[in-house]
Amino acid sequence: MSRNTIPCVRAKGDPFSIGFALGKASASGFRERGLSTERFRALDARWRGSDHLKTLESAARIAYPRYVREIEGIAAGLEQNFETVLLWNCRADLRLPEDVSPVTKAVAAIGCTSLLIPAEGDGPAVIAHNEDGAADFLGACLWVEVEPDEGPAWRSFMTPGMLPGETFGLNEAGLVQTINNITPNDLQPGVSRQIICRAILDASGLDEAVKILNRKDRASGFHHNLGEAKTRRLASVEAPASGCVVREVASPQAHANHLLFEQFDDLQQTISSSSRDRQEAADRMIAEGALARGAEALLFDETTPIYKNGRDNNSRTLATSVFALFPDRVEWRVHAAPDERNTLRGMIRVVQCGGEVAGRICVSF
Repeated sequence: MSRNTIPCVRAKGDPFSIGFALGKASASGFRERGLSTERFRALDARWRGSDHLKTLESAARIAYPRYVREIEGIAAGLEQNFETVLLWNCRADLRLPEDVSPVTKAVAAIGCTSLLIPAEGDGPAVIAHNEDGAADFLGACLWVEVEPDEGPAWRSFMTPGMLPGETFGLNEAGLVQTINNITPNDLQPGVSRQIICRAILDASGLDEAVKILNRKDRASGFHHNLGEAKTRRLASVEAPASGCVVREVASPQAHANHLLFEQFDDLQQTISSSSRDRQEAADRMIAEGALARGAEALLFDETTPIYKNGRDNNSRTLATSVFALFPDRVEWRVHAAPDERNTLRGMIRVVQCGGEVAGRICVSF
């Protein structure tokens, strides 16, 4: 029996209805593995009822009211009050109290590993990703397939209680996004990075996604790996609260959850030993030709480890995804573990008609 089940949940309708379905599906995981963590308890004690949390809520409601409505639906599905679920979703935008344990600080700095592999000839561009997270969430996450009344259909990996977008996913415009955590010291009042990630799942293409990431009112940020099927363009975007740097990708590269671009050399950030080791190992393996054996050859490395196999009790790889972007489609697969491949597979076919992008999503399991 799998230790890392990834159930598929389907939702459709208005934002509240979608959120309610996703919250209900993730309620047990949230209650059992989210509320009890030291990180959440510490943030709850420090920030509940605070003016700063109210500012984050206000900024989100002004910028993206539909996504706040989705959070309200998630809260109802979880049978939790809205402030609890808002705080859960905004926890990366909130500073931890100084007296939390080193383990909790380490959990806050957990990050993922992504690969960006440009197309060669008529072949696909590829985005591949290890979704790393707190070990408690292994076997508690979902794959969600959403057909909203407004905006494109989208698919995403989902952590219990979280607004989807901050892991890996795609939409019917053929836009793919995977996320790497970064921990710079530049938090500010503004729109939560969770809301920003959800907004990108509604983007019509790469240019619109980059426009969203260039907002000046972001409370914190991520590193975003973005791909557009119709052009096979790939972009690596470092977007802390204090800036946004976009680099289109011309050769295979990896990103392991700390800022790499020289424009941010003067920005203080936390770089864990795992993050540094994974970046160095991935760069070396790419140079040695490991990608000739497929993205999994690198992402399933257990020597560094790039694939987090339990050596670090704080963090595990919760899923591995590979997206192949062709001009007319995206083919994707999700692995639960190196020995549990293709847990989920699917294809989205993107067609151009009348100046608008339409898509058809076909899923197999």
